[in-house]
Amino acid sequence: MEPMATLIFTHPACKQHEMGAGHPECPARLDAISDQLLASGVAAHLLEREAPRATQEALLRVHTAEYLASLAARAPSQGYVELDPDTAMNPYSYVAALHAAGAAVAAVDAVLAGEGEAAFCAVRPPGHHACPDRAMGFCLLNNVAIAARHAIARHGLERVAIVDFDVHHGNGTEAALAGDERILMCGFFQHPFYPFSGLEPLGSNMLNEPVAAYTEGSAIRDLVSSKWMPRLDAFRPQLVLVSAGFDAHREDDLGRLGLVEADYAWMTEQLSELARRHGARVVSCLEGGYNLSALGRSVTAHIRALAGI
Repeated sequence: MEPMATLIFTHPACKQHEMGAGHPECPARLDAISDQLLASGVAAHLLEREAPRATQEALLRVHTAEYLASLAARAPSQGYVELDPDTAMNPYSYVAALHAAGAAVAAVDAVLAGEGEAAFCAVRPPGHHACPDRAMGFCLLNNVAIAARHAIARHGLERVAIVDFDVHHGNGTEAALAGDERILMCGFFQHPFYPFSGLEPLGSNMLNEPVAAYTEGSAIRDLVSSKWMPRLDAFRPQLVLVSAGFDAHREDDLGRLGLVEADYAWMTEQLSELARRHGARVVSCLEGGYNLSALGRSVTAHIRALAGI
């Protein structure tokens, strides 16, 4: 297969956000990714773009005006402000979140304009726990939900698929998008586990697949083949968005699932083939993944599959 033009969106601000010494969602995550992309030679095949800030218009398609105002107002001039027991802001966090959401929006614009067949957003803070009216679980703004609504509002898309393979349920994405039949969200997640949601889908456009701790990659592949792919093919997506969390890796201490790099590559190949069948594009946004070595290797395998290299 010929390599496909693949974009990578990031911004220096995403490394300035940090939540204190020892916090697993740390700036070194982006260094681990860029180091592994360079060492593997994959970086040479990617077109790097600087992520803009998301506009207020884009944010308001998902988040309430009150929440956005409070988030901007609470940004500290120094030190940290705690938003929930796991989530804090430093003086750079809100700007980083604006660029993370902006990366997802710009990536959608770029792939739909034909600048690439796929894009990866190497950004933080992550997004899939961020609800319309509150931050939680390391997340401030819901990058993927914002991108989905942007694709519909600005590009007139009628069918946008979201696939979430983070070890944690994407509760914020589901809360924002449940009931919107223009969007189909498919996810698996460890259960019972944070954020202790997802067993009862909030809408018919949500396909949630809870799995037990210590589930291995072979079982996840069976689930993707038997549950996700028939539903996704029937939906005929015009755009596939990926909440790409890599904390289901067997080396990641924040989860208890048994995936390895080959499983992420296989899932990505399935999604890329789905997109090709339906003339769609793929935009993937970094979510979790906290073992730095496993994260770098897994993202590299993911991007290799996205780019067909």
